[in-house]
Amino acid sequence: MTDSAETTAVAPVAPVRKLFLLDAFALIYRAHFAFSKNPRVNSKGLNTGAILGFTNTLVEVLQKEKPTHIGVAFDAAKKTFRHEQFADYKAQRQAMPEDIGLAIPYIKQIIKAFHIPILMVEGYEADDVIGTLAGRAEQQGFGEVYMMTPDKDYCQLVTECVKIYRPAFMGNAAEILDVAHVLQRFEIERVEQVIDILGLQGDASDNIPGIPGIGEKTAKKLIQEYGSVEGLIANVDKLKGKQQQNVREFAEQGLMSKELATIHLNVPIEFEADKLILDQPDIEELRRLFDELEFRQLAARVLGDGAGSAAGVTNGGTPTPRGARRPSVAAAGQGSLFGASSDAAVAIGAEEGRTGQVGAPAGPRRTLEDVAHQYHLMDTPELRAELLEFLLLQTEVSFDTETTGLDTMTSRLVGLSFCWLPGEAYYVPVPQDSEAAAQALVDEFRPFFDAEGIVKVGQNIKYDLTILKHYGVEIRGPLFDTMLAHYLLEPDMRHGMDVLAETYLHYTPVPITALIGAKGKNQKTMADLPPAEVADYACEDADVTLQLKHVFEPLLKEVGLLDLLNEVENPLVPVLAAIEYEGVKIDSVAMGEYSAELQGYITELEGQIYQEAGEEFNIGSPKQLGEILFDKMDLGGKKIKKTKTGQYATGEEILSQLAADAPIAGLILEYRQLSKLRSTYVEALPQLVCELDGRVHTSFNQAVTATGRLSSTNPNLQNIPIRTEKGREIRKAFVPRDAGHLLLAADYSQVELRIMADFAGDKTMIEAFRLGQDIHTSTASKVFKVPLSEVDGEMRRKAKTVNFGIIYGISAFGLAQRIGIGRKEAVDIIETYFEEFPSVKQYMDESINRARELEYAETLLGRRRYLRDINSRNATLRGYTERNAINAPIQGTAADIIKKAMINIHEWLVQEKLGTRMILQVHDELVFDAVREEVAYITPKIKELMATALLLPHGVPLEVEVGTGENWLQAH
Repeated sequence: MTDSAETTAVAPVAPVRKLFLLDAFALIYRAHFAFSKNPRVNSKGLNTGAILGFTNTLVEVLQKEKPTHIGVAFDAAKKTFRHEQFADYKAQRQAMPEDIGLAIPYIKQIIKAFHIPILMVEGYEADDVIGTLAGRAEQQGFGEVYMMTPDKDYCQLVTECVKIYRPAFMGNAAEILDVAHVLQRFEIERVEQVIDILGLQGDASDNIPGIPGIGEKTAKKLIQEYGSVEGLIANVDKLKGKQQQNVREFAEQGLMSKELATIHLNVPIEFEADKLILDQPDIEELRRLFDELEFRQLAARVLGDGAGSAAGVTNGGTPTPRGARRPSVAAAGQGSLFGASSDAAVAIGAEEGRTGQVGAPAGPRRTLEDVAHQYHLMDTPELRAELLEFLLLQTEVSFDTETTGLDTMTSRLVGLSFCWLPGEAYYVPVPQDSEAAAQALVDEFRPFFDAEGIVKVGQNIKYDLTILKHYGVEIRGPLFDTMLAHYLLEPDMRHGMDVLAETYLHYTPVPITALIGAKGKNQKTMADLPPAEVADYACEDADVTLQLKHVFEPLLKEVGLLDLLNEVENPLVPVLAAIEYEGVKIDSVAMGEYSAELQGYITELEGQIYQEAGEEFNIGSPKQLGEILFDKMDLGGKKIKKTKTGQYATGEEILSQLAADAPIAGLILEYRQLSKLRSTYVEALPQLVCELDGRVHTSFNQAVTATGRLSSTNPNLQNIPIRTEKGREIRKAFVPRDAGHLLLAADYSQVELRIMADFAGDKTMIEAFRLGQDIHTSTASKVFKVPLSEVDGEMRRKAKTVNFGIIYGISAFGLAQRIGIGRKEAVDIIETYFEEFPSVKQYMDESINRARELEYAETLLGRRRYLRDINSRNATLRGYTERNAINAPIQGTAADIIKKAMINIHEWLVQEKLGTRMILQVHDELVFDAVREEVAYITPKIKELMATALLLPHGVPLEVEVGTGENWLQAH
């Protein structure tokens, strides 16, 4: 090698250092409110939404961006230098939500477990700390510096090296905001002009005032022209009118606002790069935290060791599906399979120290791999016969069905599993090559299903009952549904078998995807697998369910809810299964005709809207609609609101406020209403007709609502419109099965008002109901102090709104908005109402006080709704919970009443061997496909059974209205 070659040798290139600085509170608040509509509450009652959201975001950036250095900045707890500059800085902000306050210690523990430093300096906010460190990192030669935050204020700090990393959120991918993005976003020439725009427009969230009358759009124009706040003030004489007046008058406020919006870069904190190097996490501490917080999926993803997963792991690290093993099947001739051997299976969760209570154990959850069990494949006539003999000797048996899918109308039965001893279960495969053979096998077990003395235990057992109906099987005897049992214990929690097993048994069942794969075109069904691969999975389901029953039954007894389960929820299961199986007939031709009619109305409305707007635009686009209403037509004045994305808000509330003065707003509301009506119901319902019988089969959800009310899905028939004339027309398409039937609708009249009057013990209201008076007219007479004969329609309308509003804790503001009166008049009406019905006010106050003490409200039958925020320091949250304390006993008792009525009517129809079938339950209404010749006989009995389903303490009568017709609209 020559000398010149030696002198040109290239030195190794140092790796690029990549620093991430996270704004903790910005990310925590964002995560908390992302889960606000569907809080993630664990079995201990802790709202973990903020913790989970923050941790997911942290994990995502660690895995995807692979920083070399990282730190998390928190705001200091005490006031900052900005409070010294402006005493009202952030003064209007509500106190931190309690759930966030409880989440922060966990988040800090998780950050520390990742060995990530927490950065905080007294007297400064996180953005000042991050800004200071980001600048110093750039000075020290860091190649990439990212400020991880959703906060736009950080845009003022962006350079060629320092960028904003806005993490993925609500389906939107992560974004990196560089200099070009900032200049485009704010329509400026230099990044430092961001603080001028922020100073002019102010920031309501931080109570930075800005200059009145200047919003973001105007601020951009002014800075483009004058360069800065100082430049604008120097050229105030060039402005006109009110704008000139405001800038002149509030010049000092504008300068102060700019200073408040400026992120300070001289925070007294050392930049020690070595301390920010990303280190290996403390795996055991993370596992402990994730286990305590019940973050199963996150643990499996982060720890990578099967935590929270049912799959075993081979020495090579490859997951092994449980179904790959042959289940333990005793060979013929080895004696009885059912003897209680000394080395029989150890019950899941029954190891030493296990209590069965929430959170009792510590350490990793157990799986089928490390829990002793005896699961048997019963695949011969002899084994099935022996199994049946032992089944008929039991007093309770847990059973489960394996099928080809989730749709009860189209899925086939693949197998049956049974368990009556913890740790020991039996799987019976059902032939797939012949319907007759499948039916014959099911018939073998008919004696068990018919046995009235055996309690049948299941998890979401309604599904199994509905599947078995296709084989002519009606389950007899008591039921025990573990899903419903847990629903009564913790109505706001999740009730799936996997989460219940992990929470109460500290055991992770095998996911079905281990057998059939993930959702998609390549997913198998249970019928595609050999019975030996299905057996363990099916047996485990029955086994876990039995053990959950043994946990829940004493808990229910302890809190006084066992009777509610055994007398209402469990007996309702076969009623709902029968309704779902029966279905309801839809006149698809009538729906098609009505769809065309609605489209005509919609097209006509489009033309009227375009005429009002003076141009055509996309009415369905909130952005275009906002520009038309607020930029072009200049509607709204001070009522204009914007969404978080900067678009004009064009929701129903905004349009309703505009409608009185702007016809276009009313037209748009009607356009939206008819468009939704057509797409959601008229067009969609015919697509849901089952090909097997030409009927629509909804699914009733018994364990969803916190109040005890039923809901329905696929389709949601609870929301079939009734308030508007065009909405009611949809009910015309719900028709009897044939010419020999009519639809019969039986509806409770004002049931919640009657319950409120009874609970309150209000003599005036009770007397009105007993005399059969119109309660709204009676209330109007009292509130407006006029004789009954002088109550007009407007008075009655207002009184009706007050009556129903009181149940839901309506405010004077809400009442004023709803009936179109002034707030003062609304206050007077509510005060007069409580003067005339003092017992109602007393009931409301007592309900709140009782809930404050117990932290739950309960119905007449003892159903509980837990109200854990009743003593919250957050006034908004506390007020919402107080309204639930008033309403939950009323609404929940109404739910209990109609459930009892459904059970009683169903049993009577079966006992009388009548052809009439219950086919729908919608709120306080039951709908029947009634045999014409039976109508006269069943009508008085249905009224009687509904009216006497539950007797109220003060004897307020339950009134039932019954109608019949050739369609649902006529019958209602």
